Amino acid sequence: QVQLVESGGGLVQPGGSLRLACAASGRTASSYALSWFRQAPGKEREFLALVGRTGSTYYADSVKGRFAISRDNAKNTGYLQMNSLKPEDTAVYYCAAGAVTTNANDYAYWGQGTQVTVSS
Repeated sequence: QVQLVESGGGLVQPGGSLRLACAASGRTASSYALSWFRQAPGKEREFLALVGRTGSTYYADSVKGRFAISRDNAKNTGYLQMNSLKPEDTAVYYCAAGAVTTNANDYAYWGQGTQVTVSS
């Protein structure tokens, strides 16, 4: 069993930055890939980025070059650095642990989500 807790969301102005964290607990947490998704009101959950057990990364085109995913296995924590934020980035952001996949349906473990609002 893996538990995930996100933090770091909030209100930021367009062009600003935020760093989200995903604290994982459970004996097997470090053996899973960690991913970030987001969901805006009325929209489907959207894959953003993935980091494998050894640090390999993969990004959705919508965030490539603006967002950076990383993990610290010693701390059992994943991160999402978000730069050059836009109003359309406003959503609830979720971390997930599971296999190396961009399909939200394939993830067994999810955090509770953290709200990110980009507005002036």
